Amino acid sequence: MKLPADLAYADLSTLSQALSDGAVTARDLTELYLDRIARHNTALNALIHVDADAARAEADAADALRRAGAVAGPLHGIPIAVKDLCDVAGQPGTGGSLALKDRRPAQTATVVKRLRAAGMVLIGRAHMVEFACGGWGTNQYLGTPRNPWDREVHRVPGGSSSGSGVTVAAALAPAAIGSDTSGSIRIPAALCGLTGLKPTHGRVSNANTMPLAHNQDSLGPMVRTAQDAALIHAVIAGPDPLDPATLGLPPAADVLDGIGLGIAGRRFGVLPDAHLDGVADGVLAAYRAALTALEKQGASIHEITPPERCEDVQPRSFLTIMSEGYSNLRHLLEDESLPIGQHTKQRILTGKPLLAADYIALLQDRIDSSRRWQASIDGMDALLTPTLPISAIPVEAVDEASLILGRFTRMVSYFGWCALSVPAGLDGAGLPVSLQIVCRPHGDALALRIGQAFQSATDWHRQTAPGWG
Repeated sequence: MKLPADLAYADLSTLSQALSDGAVTARDLTELYLDRIARHNTALNALIHVDADAARAEADAADALRRAGAVAGPLHGIPIAVKDLCDVAGQPGTGGSLALKDRRPAQTATVVKRLRAAGMVLIGRAHMVEFACGGWGTNQYLGTPRNPWDREVHRVPGGSSSGSGVTVAAALAPAAIGSDTSGSIRIPAALCGLTGLKPTHGRVSNANTMPLAHNQDSLGPMVRTAQDAALIHAVIAGPDPLDPATLGLPPAADVLDGIGLGIAGRRFGVLPDAHLDGVADGVLAAYRAALTALEKQGASIHEITPPERCEDVQPRSFLTIMSEGYSNLRHLLEDESLPIGQHTKQRILTGKPLLAADYIALLQDRIDSSRRWQASIDGMDALLTPTLPISAIPVEAVDEASLILGRFTRMVSYFGWCALSVPAGLDGAGLPVSLQIVCRPHGDALALRIGQAFQSATDWHRQTAPGWG
């Protein structure tokens, strides 16, 4: 079946309806995206592994089940890519590292199992920053994916879920799974013009995924809309005996229940203007316009008094991540024969000399700091910030030592909270900028509801990267 080219850019609800109506099949959609991958992935370097035959087989199986009346849910038959730290038995699992080019895991990640159980078709493994350790999206040995919003200049896609962001932004798949340890879903979502959900830590199982920092790693969707994010989160979230962090949590609200009920009467906190110094003019203008759009939906905006600046949290978060990262990866980092990127190695090795007492103190600081920040937003339903202070810069301008991209995102992961990044405009160069909706732990459903309300009043989520038809 000949499909319209713009169908590749459709949201998941549209694709689901087309499948339900019989206008397309899972095989049709899979071939549509495989064709786009064949035409564009070499230039974009978004997907690191594609098994076209396996994807076709999964699509055919999904179609057979639909014909038999056994539809698993609204995502049945829709293709998806997963970040290359989510293990799939028998497929390459490199974690973005040339050092692991021959790795073939024997087990499949729980998140992949749940996507497949929902009838989704695994179309490829998305590229990433080596060991998920870096926010710019660069990769020394395996190459840096190209941000599709600029065909002339190679700009950063954001990381560490770089390939996931580029894959969806360039419509090589309609959805992807990323991971977020200090912003690694929200950063590429923001730079690539997507919606990205960093769930509450523990809501989604990390079983059989390559760890960086187990106390902060979170898996979540990178998609076009808040509704899309809710559809995927509803499938992948929930307790898993293979991941103790998912056990013993309070019951989660149904993220699809009430997502469209609006935000009238909601109270949103914002940072004082002095805490936004250095934010690029285009980003700040879009942020102000986003607040106005939410006010028009019946919400009210209130300045809070935070216990510290967002960026003050970054050094403590960084040390915690690198201490856990060194513990998880030292068997690779200490092997001088392995091709591991110099910046990746330098970052993670900063965790090596940290004493156990220092690490335990950092864990306590996470609890204490989270309590102080939660107190500062008492009476607020969410905290609204720019997702990033800047838009995508050229790869050649990257300072690998800079933590600028995590200025507003890192503390959310450090505390284990949840946040949704949504497209909020284009800057003067025509590059995407983004709004971050931060909610307390287990406020995932509320964050998605706020995002849905914002997207019902704006059309920035419908803007697509030009030139990849």
